[in-house]
Amino acid sequence: MKLSARNKLSGTVVGIDKGAVNATVQIDLGGAVIVTAMITNASVEELGLKVGKTAYAIVKASDVMVGAD
Repeated sequence: MKLSARNKLSGTVVGIDKGAVNATVQIDLGGAVIVTAMITNASVEELGLKVGKTAYAIVKASDVMVGAD
């Protein structure tokens, strides 16, 4: 897989919660870091995502927002 995004984080799928149209996918990047993404149910099926499978969290953004209390 070749992508222009430079932030490609490899991990293991630890959770998939399907809704009516979209699914929340959790990827454990190792240690205490879990990335959660919302993708379509169709994408879950097309990618063959299952708990325990290796997957990639790919971050492509022009900016990142930070907030604090």
